[in-house]
Amino acid sequence: MDNKRFEQLLLTVQKPGRYSGGEINSVIKDKSKVDVRFAFCFPDNYEVGMSHLGMKILYSEFNEREDIWCERVFAPWPDFESVMRNNNIELFALESRDPVKDFDFLGFTLQYELSYSNILNMLELAGIPILAKDRTDFSPIVVAGGPCTCNAEPIADFIDIFFLGEGEKTDLQVIDLYKEFKKNGGTKADFLVAASKIEGVYVPSLYDVSYNDDKTVKAVTPKFGAPMPVKKRIEEDLDKTYYPEKFVVPFIEIVHDRAVEEIFRGCIRGCRFCQAGFIYRPVREKSVDTVCRQAKAICDSTGYDEISLSSLSTSDYSDLENLLNNLLSWTEKDKISLSLPSLRIDNFSDELLEKINHVRKSGLTFAAEAGTQRLRDVINKNITEDEIVKTCKTAFKGGYTAVKLYFMIGLPTETYDDIKGIADLAQKIVDTFYEMPDKPKGKSVSVNISVSNFVPKPFTPFEFHSQITREEIIKKQEYLKQCIRSKKISFSYHENKTSFLEGVFARGDRRLGKVILKAHEKGCRFDSWDEYFDLQKWMDSFAECGIDPAFYANRERSYDEVNPWDHLDYYVSKEFLIKENERAKVGKTTPNCRLQCQNCGANILGKGVCVENR
Repeated sequence: MDNKRFEQLLLTVQKPGRYSGGEINSVIKDKSKVDVRFAFCFPDNYEVGMSHLGMKILYSEFNEREDIWCERVFAPWPDFESVMRNNNIELFALESRDPVKDFDFLGFTLQYELSYSNILNMLELAGIPILAKDRTDFSPIVVAGGPCTCNAEPIADFIDIFFLGEGEKTDLQVIDLYKEFKKNGGTKADFLVAASKIEGVYVPSLYDVSYNDDKTVKAVTPKFGAPMPVKKRIEEDLDKTYYPEKFVVPFIEIVHDRAVEEIFRGCIRGCRFCQAGFIYRPVREKSVDTVCRQAKAICDSTGYDEISLSSLSTSDYSDLENLLNNLLSWTEKDKISLSLPSLRIDNFSDELLEKINHVRKSGLTFAAEAGTQRLRDVINKNITEDEIVKTCKTAFKGGYTAVKLYFMIGLPTETYDDIKGIADLAQKIVDTFYEMPDKPKGKSVSVNISVSNFVPKPFTPFEFHSQITREEIIKKQEYLKQCIRSKKISFSYHENKTSFLEGVFARGDRRLGKVILKAHEKGCRFDSWDEYFDLQKWMDSFAECGIDPAFYANRERSYDEVNPWDHLDYYVSKEFLIKENERAKVGKTTPNCRLQCQNCGANILGKGVCVENR
């Protein structure tokens, strides 16, 4: 389609900037001079995808090689999807506007289970067979990475290759192998077998799954010499790991419209519900010099006036004060504000508050997770009510009047006393504000409690627990509303319908592939968006496929059950997860990694925080 006609069509949709391309720092190459074309596909809209750090890293890393051209592809919003279908426009990449079916690789990032229907929709829009077994040509190869690959089984029917763990080296090794096959000849089947030998590569078609009479997994059996188990890949030294000096700068506002600097990977804490805290182990930090150099380069190349320090727990960076001093030495001069998300309650100090006050002041957010000390001990949060109240008091003394606290409903062993404890804790924070003699004058306090629904996830100590039913979630949400007695407390909560489906896919197996395909045929897409999510279509799909979703979401699992993901190795042993789950049952906490190594299995490097204090 010519540019003039394309531009006319863009004017008919809500946000043309999602599809126009041409942004600052986007990469244009001569396609006749590259050997491999890679379409990086984000299965959500432009604003969400352009906020994703992983895409920024791999996009720049791939494009620094002269032989690779990586382009970006996002799920078209329904208004533009209609335009595409009505005008026979196939899914295209932003940089060249070429159809992605002509590329060598389509790479999807799996950040959230409810994006699976978008993957199928994007393949259909591209004119590419949805099922991997139907894609017999050598290209395109459909690959996927990201946190959801730790249980890739529900979408194993649709993906040729999964990348487990961190992809900076793995992805390029697979691309180089592809180049060899493309040059010397060879079948797709031979290529997949060869790729499976690369550490961090999981080829689901090389593994057969059998089932017991009770519908649990009996065994996962490799073939053609595929490895067992499949080990995740990690970057050993983040100071030497690739990080871009520039990001693509969007024309329209995106979800996280700022520069981002990653400061470390992994987490020392061991919260028993947190999948990221386990699958990204071991902890590896960048040095202060590296963080400052990279952050300065990104700000200079993009013009952003705000930079966010990215990690699972920013205040756990081992040299945070020195880092902030170094960053503030140039960000203040250049009028660039610092954003410090993911702050811990138990190490929020007056000194840290003073540093934060150098930046743009807004409300502070902390994750308390549970309303009573008993339940905080069960989940291994390792914070006390006194620490929570003291932290809020410190914030109030520093001039803050708005505090947001995250909690969860449906945690293992939870009682209604624990639910009431959320409201009681919020009320105590409100009372603390008004009891302060030096509280900010003429201002009232605002305490927002945001409550999500617990979803048991693979590679966590709670992977064995059931998710409570939708009816139970609604009942507990209503009870919490009744317990709130102050207008100074606002309450927001997560939709229970999407949490249920997330729970099904999080611990599902390959038999769910036919359900996802059926739901796609019924028109399901953008399931993480309330305005498009249709639970009835999903329930109809389960019924038509003869599958009970409660079998996956609402069922306790024994320790000796073979889980669908047990053949994947994220270096945290099942024995450790069992031990932690047993400690949870008796409310026994586990010290963080800096205080005492628990031999979880992640210390494969023999250095770093895992062994600092052994």
